Amino acid sequence: MSRLLPLALAQMSPQAATAPVSEFAGDVERLLARHPRTRLVVYPELHLCGVEGTGPERDARLREAAEPLDGPRSRQLGELAGDLGIWLVPGSVCERGENGELFNTALCYSPAGELHAFYRKVFPWRPYEPYDPGGRFVVADVPGSGRLGFSICYDSWFPEVARHLAWMGAEVIINPVQTTTNDREQEIVLARAHAIANQVFVASVNAAGPVGVGGSLIVDPEGRVRKHAAGGEAQVLTDVLDLGEVARVRESGTAGLNRVWSQFTAHDAPVELPLYQGRIEPAKWHPETPDAGIRIPGPEAAG
Repeated sequence: MSRLLPLALAQMSPQAATAPVSEFAGDVERLLARHPRTRLVVYPELHLCGVEGTGPERDARLREAAEPLDGPRSRQLGELAGDLGIWLVPGSVCERGENGELFNTALCYSPAGELHAFYRKVFPWRPYEPYDPGGRFVVADVPGSGRLGFSICYDSWFPEVARHLAWMGAEVIINPVQTTTNDREQEIVLARAHAIANQVFVASVNAAGPVGVGGSLIVDPEGRVRKHAAGGEAQVLTDVLDLGEVARVRESGTAGLNRVWSQFTAHDAPVELPLYQGRIEPAKWHPETPDAGIRIPGPEAAG
């Protein structure tokens, strides 16, 4: 059954951390004027927290830009999503934790103007980034369309993130990125690999030049690139994803062959995973489905 999600990935340069949210609101409004049927709008990593300077200066300015989840920036972003009636992922922001932590946090607002979900980057790019790591994977339902999962930039180098998001029922992984280096080519390979290995859509949006190197892309559950920003210039990628394709690919197999989520039977012995001090339990290998009623972590639960 088709479940359509019209989305737009905004490959843009970051906005200065000192700029008002109203400046960002104008950008979103102009995007929607050009693409009025968009339901989900996604911006790159740290889009609202652009800073300059030496390493120590940048770290200090990122801390200055940090706000708690219930701070004025978040309230204004919620009002923006509510006024426009869209699902809004304004990239990630610097979040000040309850105990003074600095998190790199992706935010997702609903058309009702609520902070629907947030995800703290589990794998900050060490030793270059000053962030404290988050401790949970996060998915969120978009009623009538399907389930989103969230990863941020360097998270994509760890296959455990995409695997767990797919297992939690994510049908599209939203991956805000601020890659300024020459390894974007490898990240594009990883985006396709995650889509193939987990049979999910992947939407990875990078910052535009001169800060980022672009290369945003949308990949389908068989690993085919649907949209790709070949360069680093500012642009918007739009698409209409049919999240029902995830179930179709898992049932018929990638390339009509491979059914990774049907690999195990309940009678198979567990597979030990010494690295994690755990195991694959065959009876638990199957991913959740969007109508399975799992609890979606909200502001009081996700981290």
